Amino acid sequence: MEIVLFIVRFVFVNLSGYSMPVFIFRNFRRCWIIKELQINEEIKDKEVRLIDVDGKQLGILPIKKALEISEEKRLDLVKVAPTANPPVCRIMDYGKYKYEIAKKEKEAKKNQRIINVKEIRLTPNIEDHDLKVKARRAIEFLKAGDKVKVTVRFRGREMGHTEIGYEVLNNFSKLTEEVGTVEKAPKLEGRNMTMHLSPKN
Repeated sequence: MEIVLFIVRFVFVNLSGYSMPVFIFRNFRRCWIIKELQINEEIKDKEVRLIDVDGKQLGILPIKKALEISEEKRLDLVKVAPTANPPVCRIMDYGKYKYEIAKKEKEAKKNQRIINVKEIRLTPNIEDHDLKVKARRAIEFLKAGDKVKVTVRFRGREMGHTEIGYEVLNNFSKLTEEVGTVEKAPKLEGRNMTMHLSPKN
């Protein structure tokens, strides 16, 4: 309880007359500025290295002069390199800059392709018709840009004839060779023999 009272007393006595809402707002605003680029009056440095809107170096200027130049151009003064000595500021349309960055990020996400791995399961004694049906399904996946994992499952005495699995998977790869390539050759792991196909570029 004493600790709580101490904190309350410190907040109200040592904030130089600021009310609690003002204190919270100022700290929230400070955190927001740290996350975002500082612009215009948010920049508190005494002097900055100034770059014009066209990329021309204007030299090291007092912050007041840099702000005057940006205001004359009806643009924003943006601190682009806060860790430099002195900090580097550039004159630009900050709203347009943020819009272009957001647009580029959106386009980058749109162009990203998530490659899924689809699985096709076969049996060693699969009929030719069923094998072709499964192959057509794999072709659909490959055309969509997905990879395909083809698995042959052996049961009981079938483990004594694993060479049949190799034959089945080789036939499967031939049926899909127009759109897919064998990324990983048939391999026996326990009771499963797997082969991986990837789309042709």
